[in-house]
Amino acid sequence: MDSSKTAPGGREEDAHCMRAQALAALAATAWPDKLACVRAIADDARLDCARVLAPIAGLPGRPARPDLVAPGEVKHRSMATQEGRAALLHALAHIEFNAVNLALDIMWRFAGMPEAFYRDWLRVAREEALHFDLLRERLDTLGYTYGDFPAHNGLWDMAERTQDDLLARLALVPRTLEARGLDASPMIRNKLAGAGDAQSAAIVDIILRDEIGHVAIGNHWYKQQCALAGKEPVACYAELAARYQAPRLRGPFNLEARRAAGFDDDELAALQAG
Repeated sequence: MDSSKTAPGGREEDAHCMRAQALAALAATAWPDKLACVRAIADDARLDCARVLAPIAGLPGRPARPDLVAPGEVKHRSMATQEGRAALLHALAHIEFNAVNLALDIMWRFAGMPEAFYRDWLRVAREEALHFDLLRERLDTLGYTYGDFPAHNGLWDMAERTQDDLLARLALVPRTLEARGLDASPMIRNKLAGAGDAQSAAIVDIILRDEIGHVAIGNHWYKQQCALAGKEPVACYAELAARYQAPRLRGPFNLEARRAAGFDDDELAALQAG
């Protein structure tokens, strides 16, 4: 798919506008097209930070499979079997696919931010696309493909709830749902390594390394927006979590990774206090 010819709304200048290209990538349904669109967004693409873009119907674009089910309907399988390891990798791939969409969505949806904001999220979209591809390729070697197992839509559900509130989006997607990956990754990595799957464990190591940077980006812009609004970050987070019914986070927490991602001592104390 040639994203240079993709123009949401049909405006010629959209072919060279970073935020409009992000919207086109978000709308792409086939995963090869979506990843190609992300890769085609150039670092020096024109940025119109102030322009309010009109949404495209059917966002986010996604393939017909996997089937989306309630979180409780996603089965847990034993790591002792190849199918069980493939199911876990598939769940991770689905998270990364959603993370690509989330980074693209924040780029086009929220106008009026500094240029660095959009460039930060473009970096995130690219790295999430790489993670998805690494997991998809590993699935292929195990005899499976993306779409072979059902998946849930929890990450995107929160994106829809916060579609009109940038501060809430920053608080509750990168700093809450995606930060949960920092806590879960060591356990997942150890399960895979313990089952003798060193290749999959190495991919989880790459994802954790990059996700620390992604959560740090969310933390940076959340705290910047809190400062502009005159809000105290810990109290503001608690209020937003209650308003948008964010899931309650339970330990154990990867405090080292969270500190590296920009959570300060007050935030970590509040997290551990529940």
